[in-house]
Amino acid sequence: MKVADLRKSILQAAVQGKLVPQNLHDEPASELLKRIRKEKARLVKEGKIRKEKPLPPISEDEVPFDLPEGWVWCRLGDLCSYIQRGKSPVYSEVRKYPVVAQKCNQWSGFEIEKARFIDPVTLARYEEVRFLQENDLLWNSTGLGTLGRMAMYETRLNPYGIAVADSHVTVIRPFREYAQSHFLFFYFTNPTVQNVIEEQSDGTTKQKELATSTVRNYLVPLPPLAEQQRIVAKVDELMALCDELKAAEKELDALENNLADYLPKSILQAAIQGKLVQQDPSEEPATELLKRIRMEKSKLVRKGKIKKEKALPSVTEDEMPFDLPERWAWCRLGELCSYIQRGKSPVYSDVEMYPVVAQKCNQWSGFDISKARFIDPTSLAKYDDVRLLRDNDLLWNSTGLGTLGRMAMYETKLNPYGIAVADSHVTVIRPFGEYVLLRYLFFYFSNPTVQNVIENQSDGTTKQKELATSTIKNYPVPLPPFSEQQRIVAKTEELLALCSYLKSNEELPFAMPPKLRVLPSRRTKQAPIAQDDFDDLRMAARGDASRGYSAKAMKAIDALFGDDNDD
Repeated sequence: MKVADLRKSILQAAVQGKLVPQNLHDEPASELLKRIRKEKARLVKEGKIRKEKPLPPISEDEVPFDLPEGWVWCRLGDLCSYIQRGKSPVYSEVRKYPVVAQKCNQWSGFEIEKARFIDPVTLARYEEVRFLQENDLLWNSTGLGTLGRMAMYETRLNPYGIAVADSHVTVIRPFREYAQSHFLFFYFTNPTVQNVIEEQSDGTTKQKELATSTVRNYLVPLPPLAEQQRIVAKVDELMALCDELKAAEKELDALENNLADYLPKSILQAAIQGKLVQQDPSEEPATELLKRIRMEKSKLVRKGKIKKEKALPSVTEDEMPFDLPERWAWCRLGELCSYIQRGKSPVYSDVEMYPVVAQKCNQWSGFDISKARFIDPTSLAKYDDVRLLRDNDLLWNSTGLGTLGRMAMYETKLNPYGIAVADSHVTVIRPFGEYVLLRYLFFYFSNPTVQNVIENQSDGTTKQKELATSTIKNYPVPLPPFSEQQRIVAKTEELLALCSYLKSNEELPFAMPPKLRVLPSRRTKQAPIAQDDFDDLRMAARGDASRGYSAKAMKAIDALFGDDNDD
């Protein structure tokens, strides 16, 4: 339930006598009405208020709901010493006496800052009864969109002292010793009134109006005075808790609105920390993979297919951003690759024959050959074969602000020209694919653990950052067993496909859409994503939904709207 709906439910329960218990010892509301009539007669006799026509009796057809014992239906005019629309003022630039208009009466409270000011010399034309008093109810009585909005006047919010209302606002002044303004405010702001307020009005569709006679005749449920006080206290308490819930709801809504952006990052983070799929203790540990890669490298060096390089240092504890599961191992990227090298500065040509992959070709959305320029065909002979891009090479943008660290995977099927090379702003990374999956490495370098600190790993000035080739070769990588890499890649692709679905929908679902409950993996036959998996990832992305709700708030909600169980 949204907080706005919770507030309405609280007010609805309050005015129907369902929020606090009744006390049979309370003086019934019918006795209050008798005392109000006596008070009115006395004030009329003393000339302090005008005598009004008796209000009509209440028919059964008018009553919107049944009342508890001790309550009574009455007309608003029965409870008030004064109900009157304000006057059309003569405005002035002299900021002395504010005029309360519709815009001053907000559901968030009374706002004197929105008021204009009356010409001070015209104030003498106003009877004293028209000066607003503490806890007067101010009811917007004209217009679409503002009709029926109500606020309670508080003198402490008016630094000018005196204030009057304009002709679009009805001032309602109850006998406060018998009918509490706060209770009446809760009644008139609850859905029973607000949902039908335009039906009670007169005028055209463009200009609705609440006549003063309509306001006086409005039905009000009146509880005993003691119960009014209990209701007001309880509503104030629950509304304070609603304010607390609203703050948490805003934070949650902000996260929910950006769920499709947060979720992929959470998935990638979980994937490379070994938290996305289960480990299998029977699998060969990553240390054995590293041994086989070293043997493969030595063989290629002996055959002259790759150059021998200096041994890379072990990854120190200070370099490890997180702990790894058992059977995983930290290593350097250079240990996993047969080739890591920046591209060359090309001689460009208008001959569209051999594309040059630049930073703009490497987008997070994928590799885009259409953004490439072309090399002079006669200069291609200056490139060793090793520099010609191969299927699934990782292309890492290694210079510039805004593009530094962006990565794509080269796919030959996306290059209709066949041959392609990289320019000097892109580093080509070519792992031993039979031991480490390219997609796994791509997911690792795309995740926040790397991307959030990539500029810290770079050299150069603030205007021209650069990822040195030595930095890339030495970059720490968490290496899982090969079979687990396959499971991670399959599950990550599965979940990222779901994220793409969420991203394409303006209103994000709270539960997985039925047509996506089974997402086939492109690489394995592992079980499809379960609803619990999706829920867990969503909660990881946005935080626990109850975070920010105090125990007191949760207890109050449960007490008010929980199941009615005796045990």
